[in-house]
Amino acid sequence: MNYKPIIIVAGEPRSIFLEIFFKTLKIKKFKSPIILLASKKLVLLQMKMLNFNFTINEIELKKDKDFKLDKNKINLINIDLKNYSLSKKISSSSNSYIKKSFDIALNLIDKKISNKLINGPISKKTFLKKKFLGITEYLAYKTKTKKYVMLIYNKNLSVSPITTHLPLKNVYKNINKNDIKDKIILIKNFFEKILNKKTIVAVTGLNPHCESVNSFNEDEKIVMPAIKSLKKIGLNVSGPWPADTLFLKQNRKKYNLIVGMYHDQVLTPIKTLFEYNAINITLGLPFLRVSPDHGTNEKMFGKNISNPQSLIKAIEFLDK
Repeated sequence: MNYKPIIIVAGEPRSIFLEIFFKTLKIKKFKSPIILLASKKLVLLQMKMLNFNFTINEIELKKDKDFKLDKNKINLINIDLKNYSLSKKISSSSNSYIKKSFDIALNLIDKKISNKLINGPISKKTFLKKKFLGITEYLAYKTKTKKYVMLIYNKNLSVSPITTHLPLKNVYKNINKNDIKDKIILIKNFFEKILNKKTIVAVTGLNPHCESVNSFNEDEKIVMPAIKSLKKIGLNVSGPWPADTLFLKQNRKKYNLIVGMYHDQVLTPIKTLFEYNAINITLGLPFLRVSPDHGTNEKMFGKNISNPQSLIKAIEFLDK
C-alpha cells in the first residue's frame, strides 16, 4: 500500500519539539514516510546537544514531484534559519523561518504530495502578533477556510471549545447559535466519515450552573436554541450542562464528545484525564491537520526530559 507522506513543520526553533521528534523516531516505526521542514543546522545542533544520531536525507524542493524518501532517515527540507544559536530566546527573529515552513508545507499539499500536516508549537505572542488567535485561525486564513473547529481527540472522550484563545471577557460576545450548530455538525461529520463513529454529544453552558444574575442568560437564549435545532436534524446531543459536574466519571461516560463554550472549560479536564494521550485536530481545512497537545515549553528546552507521547499519537492518527 502506498502511504502519503506526513509533512511536519518543526515550528519554533527554541522549543521541545525536535527533542520529542527524535524520541518518537527512536520509539516507533511508522508506515507513512515523514517529511520534516526545519533548519538542517538546528536539527544537527539539537541532535548533538541531546545525544541523538540520525542520518539526514535532504530533499531538494525542485525535485518535489519525485521525492526519494527513506523511512530509516530524517527526510528533511532545509529551511534557512539565519544567525541562530541554541542560546537565543524565543523572539520575532524566527518569524520568517516559521512562515516559510508553513508556506512550503501548504504548497506541497496543494501539489497533492500529501494531505497530512503536523506542526510543532509556535509562539502566539511573537509569530501571530495578535493578528490571529492561534495556528488554527492562521491556517484557516491561509487556506481561505470559513468554517472550522478545534477538536481535542481521544478515542474514549473528545472535547471541542466553541471559542479558542480568547480572553474570558470576550467569550460571551463570540458565541452564537449558528456557530455552535456549524461546529458540532463539522465534528459529527468527521466522526462518521473518518472515525466511523456516531457522536454522542454533551454541550456545556457558558455560565456557572447554567445560571446568570443578568437578565440575558446566554445558556437559555443561545446554547439551548442551538441544541434544539441540532436535535431536529437528528443529532444525539444534550445540554446545556453545568461544566463543573459534567466531567465527573458517572456523567462523562455517557458521551464521546463534550463541547464547551471556551478553551479552558474543556481543555483543562481533558488534559487532567488523559495528559499526553490527546491530539489537537483542526476540522474543516482541505487537509488533515494535527498538532501535539503541548506548547513550546522553553523552560524545558535542552533538558531531554520531555514526553513524546502526544507526538506519537499525532503521527499514529495520520499513519494510514
